[in-house]
Amino acid sequence: MSVIYVLIPLSIMLLALAIWAFRWAVKTKQFDDLERSANEFLFDDDDELHRRAIEQDRNRTRSTDD
Repeated sequence: MSVIYVLIPLSIMLLALAIWAFRWAVKTKQFDDLERSANEFLFDDDDELHRRAIEQDRNRTRSTDD
């Protein structure tokens, strides 16, 4: 029974740490561009299609930022 007195505060501290880490990730915009990282390894850097896709992505993000 005395183990509960240790586990409950420990779980509350871990929950607080997880909430802080999530808020930090959102605040530093870690979740803003999920598709570019996922698709980045599919194309070679020398590929013309890849360069055009990067330019379109940059233009799209610039237009949404305005």
